[in-house]
Amino acid sequence: MKIIAYGIRDDEKPYLDEWVTKNHIEVKAVPDLLDSSNIDLAKDYDGVVAYQQKPYTADLFDKMHEFGIHAFSLRNVGVDNVPADALKKNDIKISNVPAYSPRAIAELSVTQLLALLRKIPEFEYKMAHGDYRWEPDIGLELNQMTVGVIGTGRIGRAAIDIFKGFGAKVIAYDVFRNPALEKEGMYVDTLEELYQQANVITLHVPALKDNYHMLDEKAFGQMQDGTFILNFARGTLIDTPALLKALDSGKVAGAALDTYENEVGIFDVDHGDQPIDDPVFNDLMSRRNVMITPHAAFYTRPAVKNMVQIALDNNRDLIEKNSSKNEVKFD
Repeated sequence: MKIIAYGIRDDEKPYLDEWVTKNHIEVKAVPDLLDSSNIDLAKDYDGVVAYQQKPYTADLFDKMHEFGIHAFSLRNVGVDNVPADALKKNDIKISNVPAYSPRAIAELSVTQLLALLRKIPEFEYKMAHGDYRWEPDIGLELNQMTVGVIGTGRIGRAAIDIFKGFGAKVIAYDVFRNPALEKEGMYVDTLEELYQQANVITLHVPALKDNYHMLDEKAFGQMQDGTFILNFARGTLIDTPALLKALDSGKVAGAALDTYENEVGIFDVDHGDQPIDDPVFNDLMSRRNVMITPHAAFYTRPAVKNMVQIALDNNRDLIEKNSSKNEVKFD
């Protein structure tokens, strides 16, 4: 058995080597992301492991079929950038890593919120310019706030635990309710109810056709003045120009974003001194009540190890057994 793994970063390599030593299976590590220019490297391999944010094109799976490869394993959760029709056409099974470290993402979302509540970006700016006065940048306390969690899967539940630990009131919305949370009476029946009641709204749902631009001008209009928005899920959940308007009006007091709907080509790239040709993104970056991280909420040592080794386990199982406990099946 031979596996080829694309987009392997230096920080992933030790965990890949550890897996190879334990499993006695050959794995070729390719530093470049998988695309049409390097798919031919997969010839003579039995399975493909990959991770990236840009879309996978159908021709990649045509080539895999040509090479006799029917096992494709992602090192991440999302499959929204994979063409399901091309997988079915070429009889290729796909797996993902459904939970590499939910707490890693939840912890950073709360960390960024706390920084916004206590005006940390504002204080850093003032102090860098010699102004050490605290007025008028008075902060807020999380224990006095109502947090609305949209999506109560693994990450959403991890966030709920942290918010509750700070003493915040937590309400939640999910089309698939968690029985334990429902017993606590945590759920509201509609998103509109959550928008109206919450001081903080945090998103923990996958990107689907039905929730594209979930937070749009209408949704922002239903919120309380001075609401804080957290998006550590998918960029397409927010209509970014509508968010900018809500920030301008004061409807939104601040936002912490780890994703952006047009992030491909911006995040995980060293731009040096080159300007980014995206006026909407540049507008976000210019605001001291907006905190942006480059889709890095997952990026901890435990999470990276899990992403690499669970993906390799999945690929091995797809090759050997034609199935994996983390296989993703499209309707």
